[in-house]
Amino acid sequence: MKTTKYYLAAITAFTIWGFFSFVLKPIHQYPSLDILFYRVFVCAIVMLVIVLGFKRKALTENATKFKALPVKGQKKFLLLNLGGGLFLTGNWFFFIYVMNHISIKATSLAYLVCPILTTLLAYFLLKEKLSKQQWLGIALSTIGCALLSFNHLTDMLFSLLVAICYALYLVSQRINAGFDKFLVLTFHVVFSALLLLPFYPSFSGPVPSSAVFYTYIIIIAVVFTIIPLFLNLYALKGLTSSATGMLLNIHPIMTFIFAISVFNEQVDAIQITAYCIVLLSVVVFNVKSKQKMAASLSNT
Repeated sequence: MKTTKYYLAAITAFTIWGFFSFVLKPIHQYPSLDILFYRVFVCAIVMLVIVLGFKRKALTENATKFKALPVKGQKKFLLLNLGGGLFLTGNWFFFIYVMNHISIKATSLAYLVCPILTTLLAYFLLKEKLSKQQWLGIALSTIGCALLSFNHLTDMLFSLLVAICYALYLVSQRINAGFDKFLVLTFHVVFSALLLLPFYPSFSGPVPSSAVFYTYIIIIAVVFTIIPLFLNLYALKGLTSSATGMLLNIHPIMTFIFAISVFNEQVDAIQITAYCIVLLSVVVFNVKSKQKMAASLSNT
């Protein structure tokens, strides 16, 4: 199946994110904004080193390709990539804000709401076709999210803010084709770093001196940011935004499982039921024929 490698890329990316809590726990005593700042800055530095050291040929070729585009094409490229960087920054920033000022549950809920928003945006903006079975998957996912947000309306509202940013990122990058994906991601991350840089002096804490902190930041930057985001963009070459978005549910489901089995967090029957429904929705949405996937891709 032609789409198998793209499914593997998306599943691998979201599975990696499922283990994120294991590298965040050892540095939980540091302010969340500091982790965000250093994560993005280190990502930008690492990616620039890789591009300038190993991808100069690709950089030159892509620059030539960009210059050869008509003015309309150049404007579209800049809009998609500046927008992509902005959406990514918004997702990271609001995620930290919600975690610090609202609740951790709201951040988990955000990545369950995101696939629904991604699918709906792709349907209306990109005209991606959805089968009845896929609509059933969306309905099941919505029911699961509704159960989790029961009596937590504020959590849901802030979750939507986090989710819409990443949903817009996925949808915008579905049509951002024709250029080296690593270079595109470098553009997004460097732009994000430049957006965050003015906030660093006012909102950062004392400069960390622990080698442990920087070790985990490097791991977070490379293993939990650069690699999964690159795989995410690669997956969008062969999958619809909606299919990629629904696979994103893997991340919060894994986080929920680890919260129970490893970190011994307390959960209730409603939460377990809700996550089981969301897991079922992923299976229902993605178990479809090759012909339906091909038909959907041909209409985007």
